[in-house]
Amino acid sequence: MSRKLSGAHVAHHKNTSNMQPVPCNPKSTVTIPMSMHIGAPCKPLVKPADEVKVGQIIGDNPEAFICAPIHSSVSGKVKSIADFTMPNGSVTKAVIIESDGLFTVSDDVKPPVVNTKEDLIKAARDCGLVGLGGAGFPGHVKLNPKNPEAVDTLLINAAECEPFITVDNRECLDNSEDVLFAVRTIMKLLNLKKAAFGVERNKPDAIAHLTEATKNDDNIDVITLDAMYPQGAEKVLIYSATGRIVPEGKLPSDVGVIVFNVSSLGKLAKYIKTGMPLTAKNITVDGGAITNPQNLTVPIGTPISDIAEFCGGYKSEPRKIIMGGPMMGTAMKDDSFPIIKNTNAVLFFDSEQAKPRITSACIRCGRCIRTCPYSLMPVSFERAYERKDVDALNKLKINMCMECGCCEFICPANRKLVAHHKLSKQLVKKAQG
Repeated sequence: MSRKLSGAHVAHHKNTSNMQPVPCNPKSTVTIPMSMHIGAPCKPLVKPADEVKVGQIIGDNPEAFICAPIHSSVSGKVKSIADFTMPNGSVTKAVIIESDGLFTVSDDVKPPVVNTKEDLIKAARDCGLVGLGGAGFPGHVKLNPKNPEAVDTLLINAAECEPFITVDNRECLDNSEDVLFAVRTIMKLLNLKKAAFGVERNKPDAIAHLTEATKNDDNIDVITLDAMYPQGAEKVLIYSATGRIVPEGKLPSDVGVIVFNVSSLGKLAKYIKTGMPLTAKNITVDGGAITNPQNLTVPIGTPISDIAEFCGGYKSEPRKIIMGGPMMGTAMKDDSFPIIKNTNAVLFFDSEQAKPRITSACIRCGRCIRTCPYSLMPVSFERAYERKDVDALNKLKINMCMECGCCEFICPANRKLVAHHKLSKQLVKKAQG
């Protein structure tokens, strides 16, 4: 039984849900940023002219607790180490590799021994595992909560509430054996009492498949969630699936829950079984400007332009290219940016899909407040920001906002609310020093 929070009824557009991912390899070079996760960036461990192989570690920062190592996704030669600007404007180092097209696997790729909790945590880190459906939080940190005795539930996020994206749905259908291997391993080694998959009801094939696959597991449930965006947001999912509320400033483990994206668990299982770390991603490619929408398996670092060419090129000039979903994804300046660890989609919107919305004055209808999953006051955030009123922003709990975009989606005046929320958080952070 799922519980209800506010949200938005967005169009689903799950056009690729019946398409298994197919391989798409880069044409020549890959660009692999050293910051593809929350936390400290990695330091390059290779230099120009070095030969590298698939699965070889090329970046790490072992002194940092919140950090995940990075591996080469191709075999070939390091072309350069360069400064690289991420979509949020931050600058990191990137390893640029000229692929030889052979995909020779490194001798370092060997299955780990995983018999204890410590082995599991080490395996998750050595895999380079991060959350593959959202912000890219390192997996080994999730498996090592500060209060392990209070954690009793593993929650598997298969909601996939963003429009267009279908790779998690495919993971449930195509890779459930590996996913359940990871679920059972985590439950055993972390001594968890139960686990649950959270899946929106607009994915009946995944619900049926997981229900059949877990019929002999008394402690693993499949929970059908309302198809309401943003069901896949971590705190929303926890409430919908368990009824537990994560307080402001707290983590899921503080209410006894560990949350993993379903595709993250599939990758962890693959690493435990084969030793192959996180070097490739399943992504959805869709949108009115692309010729052949489909799901792909893509080496990390592959430029978007190679993906567009593989999918038949552009039917029309893309008006907007989005990495991720249309609600919380990031608009790209062009198609040169590479696929990174937490990319789950690339959307090529045509002029109709990306038609600019005309902003007008707020009519004080209150829809943004009623739609917010946390019952925050988006329009008040906007006004407080315009006054540069940091105290008001703190009292209104600006940092609870997850920037899901429900308020902006529902606003009849098309106010640019999410942009103001992001700027408001920066204002508060600056004031705090």
